[in-house]
Amino acid sequence: MPPPTMDVRMIKDILRLKLHGRMAHEAIARSLSISKGVVAKYTALAKAAGLEDWEAVAELGQADLERRLFGASAQERRVVEPDFARIHLELRRKGVTLTLLWEEYQVANEGRRTWAYTQFCEHYRAYAKTLRRSMRQQHRAGEKLFVDYAGPTLELADGGRGQVFVAAMGASSYTFACVTADQTMRAWLASIGHALRFIGGVPQMIVPDNPRALIAEPDRYEPRAQDTVLDFARHYDVTILPARPYSPQDKAKVESAVQGVERWILARLRHERLADVAAADAAVRALLPMLNGRLMQKLNTTRASLFTSIDAPALRALPASPWRWARWKTVTVHIDYHVEVEGHRYSVPHALVGMKLSARITDALVEVLHKGESVAVHARSDRKGDFTTRDDHMPAAHRAHKEWTPQRLIHWGNTIGPHTGCFITTMLQRHRHPEHGYRGCLGLLSLERRYGTKRLETACAMAIELNAVYYRHVRDILARGSDLATEPTTTNWVSPTHDNVRGPGYYH
Repeated sequence: MPPPTMDVRMIKDILRLKLHGRMAHEAIARSLSISKGVVAKYTALAKAAGLEDWEAVAELGQADLERRLFGASAQERRVVEPDFARIHLELRRKGVTLTLLWEEYQVANEGRRTWAYTQFCEHYRAYAKTLRRSMRQQHRAGEKLFVDYAGPTLELADGGRGQVFVAAMGASSYTFACVTADQTMRAWLASIGHALRFIGGVPQMIVPDNPRALIAEPDRYEPRAQDTVLDFARHYDVTILPARPYSPQDKAKVESAVQGVERWILARLRHERLADVAAADAAVRALLPMLNGRLMQKLNTTRASLFTSIDAPALRALPASPWRWARWKTVTVHIDYHVEVEGHRYSVPHALVGMKLSARITDALVEVLHKGESVAVHARSDRKGDFTTRDDHMPAAHRAHKEWTPQRLIHWGNTIGPHTGCFITTMLQRHRHPEHGYRGCLGLLSLERRYGTKRLETACAMAIELNAVYYRHVRDILARGSDLATEPTTTNWVSPTHDNVRGPGYYH
């Protein structure tokens, strides 16, 4: 028997008017504002159940009347409604599907009326549409960390503006926020590092917008991140996956988190006078437990509880040490087996001469890599023009460039002239390792091809006289033509023939 289409009390009123009041169907329908068909339906059910006396019907309670009319109670006929809020959260766990949850729902309510699979799915989708967009998206546990900067900033007493960085886990909406002085690449990556330490693990993906500070080439299908960003991702073994340009739905989770930070953190700080970025950062972080401890609408739980039960177990462990700021540069190994970074030269194994390597430059170190493998690490130096050389990088003899030796360079200088030979000897003796002077000597060789041996010898003599025994001084002398001014003029003067010129015979 199908369930009743109206309240049992209304059915009892129909029977009261019919059995006790002896009213016609049309009068009952007009009195209760229902159709005559409904009156006929329930009077027929009462007759079939043997309820033709109002006194007998009046003594029945609602449940008993419903059972007599329909053969089962409303409770027995009612479909067991699934807990769709719990189902929505369970779907965020890895491997959990609607089919599995429907089967569990069937087993848990065996013997009771339940939804079929198709109805179960339709009712769940209808429930999901009532949630905010960020809640509707299916984010797997520990899968994504969404990051962005809030639009509003914090006014600081020192005259600056604090930029508010926000990060949110996809499955639990667990939120992190901090304050930086700007939105440079360094600020972005430092903030993401703080967020990873805050959640205590590493997700599979980090999803930013398309900020120029991070993304070198924003593209809908193949965005390319900056080299420093890729280095950050390699360190944490995480993927940087920018949202599609002009697609806010891709990052609805962090948009919702930004709104939460604005409402529950920034709004509370609107009357605070924050001294600087550090004070603003401390104030924002102090309010994070309150934000993550608030009940979420529709889900009836907190971000912190969801994070502990869903996201936290699925995160990978953090690396032993945090990532350090680094930038990258392509360098070439010169014949003195050194690479140049910001005017300073660092040694690498001499077998790599002539190759192009990658230099990873941090605040404290310069690391040189060949095909992704580290071949040299040096303490960073700001002394331009100087060398940092490791003894184990040096060959027993100068094999980095087989044909060049200090003796051959001096011999070559002497073939040009004594001043050039003296100049080269001084250049090589100036360094602890003569190989450090090779580059300057080869520079002189290039000057000989350009200006000739005679001019080079003259320029070397002038440089020695000025005690400026450096390649660049010889180069500048030749470029300005200063060496040409020192050459004597040897023209013979001849008196012109003229009538007014008396000649030597006049005086005899």
